[in-house]
Amino acid sequence: MLILVLLSISSVEGQGGGGGGVIDVVAKFGAKADEKTDLSKPLLDAWKEACASTSPSKIVIPKGIYFLSIATLDGPCKALIELQDQGTVKAPADPGAFKEPKWIAFNRIENFKLSGGGVFDGQGTTAYKREGCKNITFKHFTVSAPDESPNTDGIHIGRSDGVNVLNSEIKTGDDCVSIGDGSKNLVINGVTCGPGHGISIGSLGLFKNEEPVDGVTVKNCTMTNTSNGVRIKTWPGAEPGTCSNIHFEDITVTNVSSPIIIDQKYCPWNKCKINEESKVKLSNISFKNIHGTSARPEAVKIICSATLPCENVELTDIEITHNGPTGAAVSQCSNVKPKVSGKQNPAACSTPIPAKPTPTA
Repeated sequence: MLILVLLSISSVEGQGGGGGGVIDVVAKFGAKADEKTDLSKPLLDAWKEACASTSPSKIVIPKGIYFLSIATLDGPCKALIELQDQGTVKAPADPGAFKEPKWIAFNRIENFKLSGGGVFDGQGTTAYKREGCKNITFKHFTVSAPDESPNTDGIHIGRSDGVNVLNSEIKTGDDCVSIGDGSKNLVINGVTCGPGHGISIGSLGLFKNEEPVDGVTVKNCTMTNTSNGVRIKTWPGAEPGTCSNIHFEDITVTNVSSPIIIDQKYCPWNKCKINEESKVKLSNISFKNIHGTSARPEAVKIICSATLPCENVELTDIEITHNGPTGAAVSQCSNVKPKVSGKQNPAACSTPIPAKPTPTA
């Protein structure tokens, strides 16, 4: 099967002064829009020059169709960089070409904004931001991968401060947005997700020395035909950590298997100490104005750690229905006493967690 990953970015904007040089990857670095010559070196050469500049720079990819094998854009940079892609960039047709689950990585970059109407379409994880990124905004783009494709997070954010993902559409085979340890002050607003595994914080607590997750807002998002809606997932019996000040608000779900879920017994492939409790402390978490339909009865599932119960969890104005032979929607809770207000359908925490909860993807 021919798998293409397409990137078509109209512009990248950033804060800072005006002026600065324009760097054309074709005219200056010999990039070719022939769908076979790798864009990686011209793009990275342009990035290196722009990153070293003490005044703002604009990197331009002219109209055409380009091939890009893989790219890691590293900082820190001395001044604002604007990237303007007027063309279409394709990733390798063979998913095995990716040694790591990423196509384009952003590392240690500050004050960088990407916007466009672009499309990422393929099997590899398409965007991966990590290691000290700060004040980055991605908006008005599309990520697309087959719903059966493994490990295809649309966007993974880790150890970064001030990342914004705005007004974008993500279709993938894994988490539409995945938020890892060390993430803080994130805003996910206006994202349409589906198919995929929803918008997830975690998984957390698997590795030693994970950094806290603090300050995540997910708002005005729509999930359609996803396995999860908004989710926090941590491993049982592994490493300690914290996750706090998490807010999910104004979320629409349509035919979502698990619309609202905290899963501190996250155990994919049965490779965990399922009989032990999670050591990740969850606190100050709110779910507000979440409405729509659930594909399974378990519309709300909050499974917290018995040794570190969830603290200060709020459920406000929840309206999720399920129509099917397995019965009406239910709300399941363990090791949590949420603050409840507004409409609650299903009734909050009205059903106990079964001995063997339904596993989530």
